[in-house]
Amino acid sequence: MTHMQGKTAVVFGVANKRSIAWSIAQKLQGAGAKVIITYQNERLAQEAAGLIADLPGADGFQCDVSSDAEIDHLFAQLKSKFGKIHTVVHSVAFAPAEELKNDFLLTTREGFRIAHDVSVYSLIAVTRAAVPLMEDGGSVMTMSYLGAERVVPRYNVMGVAKAALEATVRYLASDVGAKKIRVNAISAGPIKTLAARGISGLGEMMKELADKAPLRRNVEVDEVGNSALFLASDLSTGITGEVIHVDCGYNVMGF
Repeated sequence: MTHMQGKTAVVFGVANKRSIAWSIAQKLQGAGAKVIITYQNERLAQEAAGLIADLPGADGFQCDVSSDAEIDHLFAQLKSKFGKIHTVVHSVAFAPAEELKNDFLLTTREGFRIAHDVSVYSLIAVTRAAVPLMEDGGSVMTMSYLGAERVVPRYNVMGVAKAALEATVRYLASDVGAKKIRVNAISAGPIKTLAARGISGLGEMMKELADKAPLRRNVEVDEVGNSALFLASDLSTGITGEVIHVDCGYNVMGF
């Protein structure tokens, strides 16, 4: 697979080796892409360095996506070092932990603001910074979840933020399409990642999903990585503004 030969991809949101973003980074690199991994702060730099060492030719840069100054600085560095980029993977979401413990009714104003700033606005900010470097066109993708469309217990404000994220994908796709840049989301089934561990009752939820999904199992992180590679590559040049479910079909079931 050399679908990404000569392409440069920037991946936001690699927390550790169980991250969806890590699986995507591996798939892109395996297909020939030059991969750049960003990490949020100096505290996470060491963990990132270990991951980057496992991806031959990969580079790492610090960027907290809640800071416009850090986003600007990152893309200035990318421009001077690589000139062009072709793929952006936005695998970033955050809500304060207490917002996922109480009833949605008790969502705080500040919790709502933080969830939308980090999980949604950052996609707009990162895409805006990436567009000038995507001279040859390219692909931007983000990660969503079924909680955007339906009520998932305790997903709360993250579900509302993911709904806003999916709408953002459509509006961005419309804005940048003339530049041959595509923007899509992958709505992945639940996977035991660091982020997912914040959701209470994950184990029971995954068991129930596996019983009901058409494929009678939970999705593997590799399958999400493969779908991301498809969206990054020229195999998907006709697809933009979409939310692609990679969840063993669970989303199509009524009961």
